[in-house]
Amino acid sequence: MPLKYPLVHVDDIRPENMKEGEGWAISEFRLPISGRNGSSTTLFHSIFRPGSTHAKHLHRNCDEIAVYLKGYGAVGQGNERTNVRAGHCRVMPRGSEHFFYNETKDEEELPRVGKLSNGILVHIDDVKPSRMNEKDGWSITDFRIPIGRHNGSPTTLFWAKFMPGAVHKKHRHENCEELYYIVRGHGLAGAGPDRAEVRAGHVHYIPKGVEHFLYNLSKTEPLEAIGIYVGAGSVEETGYVYAGDVTEADIKARTV
Repeated sequence: MPLKYPLVHVDDIRPENMKEGEGWAISEFRLPISGRNGSSTTLFHSIFRPGSTHAKHLHRNCDEIAVYLKGYGAVGQGNERTNVRAGHCRVMPRGSEHFFYNETKDEEELPRVGKLSNGILVHIDDVKPSRMNEKDGWSITDFRIPIGRHNGSPTTLFWAKFMPGAVHKKHRHENCEELYYIVRGHGLAGAGPDRAEVRAGHVHYIPKGVEHFLYNLSKTEPLEAIGIYVGAGSVEETGYVYAGDVTEADIKARTV
């Protein structure tokens, strides 16, 4: 039975043919979710081999949010330069020139000093876990918000960790779409009538108002997900509504 709402794995998405002459010296660039899936926001997945770069460019019509999952490199924002590593989260404002260069070389980091004054750059380790109410379905082990209204972004970026058996119970967001990417682990995702197993590399698109949940199926390993609430600067702004428990019937009703 096909899924009603887009759930795709990055390995199943063909890399885009980007023009190196326009600054796209990226080893691999994929678009698992975009307007083709009905989303108002594009989610990209990039791989930069050592020495790869996305040259200086800007986006006139939108902000860009990036999360760095592996490696380290140099980033530029306007005339400023600094280093990023796994765990950094970044906002590049609309119309602001920026670039990324993978400096990975023999596992030795090339140091650079300086902090960007334009946009947002924060490391997930420096973000305190949010206190979410378990009575509202937040049975998540660790939920952090590195980017949101609190530091100037109209869109929220979250990073959630589910230890074995942890679950974000059924809920919906009345005011915004949600996109999330599974970083590691193995779980069960629900969206409307869909029930599907997910693993690292899966991307899930949840339209506004659609009931959904995420449950860690593993008995030994954590499940981690990074996501955005599109155009909502906080959980409160999403129009969060708790909709109930994830039942045994939900867990057994896997369509994929």
